[in-house]
Amino acid sequence: MFRIWSSLDLYTPLAEIPEHARRIEAMGFDGVMAPDVMSDGFLVAQAAIMATTKIRVATSALVCFPRSPMTTAVAAWNLQALSGGRFHLGLGPLVRGNIVAKYSTAWTPPAPRMREYVQSMQAIFDCWQNDTPLDFRGEYYQFTRMQDFVKPPPIEHPDIPIHLAGVGPNMTALAGEIGDALIAHPTNTSPAYLRDVTRARLAVGATRTGRDPAETALIANPLVAVGRDEAAVTVMRKRHRDMMAILLSTPSYWPSLDYYGWRDCGERLHGLVRENRWSDLTPLITDEMVDVMIPSATWDQLGGRLRALYEGVTDAITLAIPEDPADDEALARVVAELREI
Repeated sequence: MFRIWSSLDLYTPLAEIPEHARRIEAMGFDGVMAPDVMSDGFLVAQAAIMATTKIRVATSALVCFPRSPMTTAVAAWNLQALSGGRFHLGLGPLVRGNIVAKYSTAWTPPAPRMREYVQSMQAIFDCWQNDTPLDFRGEYYQFTRMQDFVKPPPIEHPDIPIHLAGVGPNMTALAGEIGDALIAHPTNTSPAYLRDVTRARLAVGATRTGRDPAETALIANPLVAVGRDEAAVTVMRKRHRDMMAILLSTPSYWPSLDYYGWRDCGERLHGLVRENRWSDLTPLITDEMVDVMIPSATWDQLGGRLRALYEGVTDAITLAIPEDPADDEALARVVAELREI
């Protein structure tokens, strides 16, 4: 079954999350993803859970390494109980510059550390649910103490799906190894790239643990330029072109540039940022690049466009809710069309 998630805008104030979550549920989405940027991802998820009754609620890419697996596990356990089993835990490693300079956290290779992060939380969950003695000893994390008087009680739905955000070969393979889903980055979510590169890397990870690669759902996460008419679509394409230029100035997000033979563009963008020439970024993103990486259509064409691009390639897709609630009905029709895949 093709699932459709909605991604909450990272600039949405926490007080407005309940209203947005109710709109998303009314439009027929399967779930909503809570960003962990301007507001704490767990607080956003809690607000969405409290405002809804049916849809799944996930953290889209929780910045996990600055958080102990124990504190993340406590919050996830609470939200899973609060939601009656509707919570998904999405984790992301983030790029080195932000981990070190923004969060003041030591940098280590992300894939081995993320493996232990997930495995240690699974050990913690097992301790809480099944009274298994806590004895996790890894290179990055060690958890050996859990007093009974502060141990969370078992819950009705203890199996919390884990979504991993990944771009490079190691993180992508790790999702195939231990994850329930991989959330593709907007810079690397073209159908051809997902089909030819991402799926193969998921399969590499799956073989390590004898899993079926299909056990890891692939979630496309594109920037979509949509509007009521072509003029509105053009405006959105310009906005997303600006954002894509900023994102692609980061070397970690260059896999699609390498795939399409556009690495020189990434290197030039990176050079401009180092010179603090931010206003010069966007002109380097060509119309061809926009056509490949940013699906564009009017509301009445969007469902067919996305079906043509992603049917048979991914298991799910994320779509942002309209800025104008007057367009909710149009997006609801798109969601209904995509759910038929």
